[in-house]
Amino acid sequence: MSKVLVTGGAGFIGSNVADAYLARGDRVWVVDDLSSGRLQNVSDGADFVRMDIADPGLEALFRDVGGFDVVNHHAAQIDVRKSVADPAADARVNVLGLLNVLGCACRHRTRRVLFVSSGGVVYGEPEQRPTPETAPKAPLSPYGVTKLAAEYYLNYYLTVQGLEYAAMRYSNVYGPRQDPHGEAGVVAIFSERLIEGRPLTIFGDGEQTRDYVFVGDVVAANMLLTDAALPAAGGGVDARAFNVGTGAETSVNELAAAVMGVAGRRVEVTCADARPGELRHSSLDASRLRALGWAPRTSLHEGLARTYTHIAGHQQR
Repeated sequence: MSKVLVTGGAGFIGSNVADAYLARGDRVWVVDDLSSGRLQNVSDGADFVRMDIADPGLEALFRDVGGFDVVNHHAAQIDVRKSVADPAADARVNVLGLLNVLGCACRHRTRRVLFVSSGGVVYGEPEQRPTPETAPKAPLSPYGVTKLAAEYYLNYYLTVQGLEYAAMRYSNVYGPRQDPHGEAGVVAIFSERLIEGRPLTIFGDGEQTRDYVFVGDVVAANMLLTDAALPAAGGGVDARAFNVGTGAETSVNELAAAVMGVAGRRVEVTCADARPGELRHSSLDASRLRALGWAPRTSLHEGLARTYTHIAGHQQR
């Protein structure tokens, strides 16, 4: 049994990851300030601490627990538009908060840190799709800059301090517990609007594409990388980075039709101006993770159906 800290463990992805650690017999602590996460997402089997990851009090938690074997760092400011409006606030969470976590992890001899990066924003508008980990990095938002900067900090801590880590560059994650009002994703938004019989809004021409990966498959990647043998230090940030995606591209127009298909109902689709700075296309080459034995198991149709059913069930309560 390992002692595992999941930061952001009351959020959509983090809570699913925390549940997986509990299911395998680990003791789990969840740190979350509930700025976007929900307390009801936290299992009764986890020890919950309401705290900002930049809080100096995090040191006392590490000390009282006697150190964590694994730190799974999902806590972040994830809104690209907020990062553009206030880059300093974005950096406070995504850089200073990270450094607080890593400092504690080093001082208390954490075995491994798993960090959530982003396969969408760190590559910018890539020339190669599906995009491998070694592709040029060209973030187009302060959020993307902080995610990439975090990977460089992690590489420093590995090379100089000996702190083991793996960085997971997620594509567009969707699934149960995705909140259309909090950690909003287009799948959750479309699902809620369909349940309420409201129009679906598509920004731009709807031909922009994304790589949609189901949260259960993302959880499996987290579990694998918690214990997998990783390359030695010295290979730079890309050596410890793992894309987590399907490699398939789905346009927003196709997604809207697919969600209406699993819902068994149709609503009006309206168009709005394209969002400035939005990526046109994104998909990830996860060959490196596949070589370790991982593969996305959930088809888009199955994942959308499970997500829609979950959101519909909560809407009826």
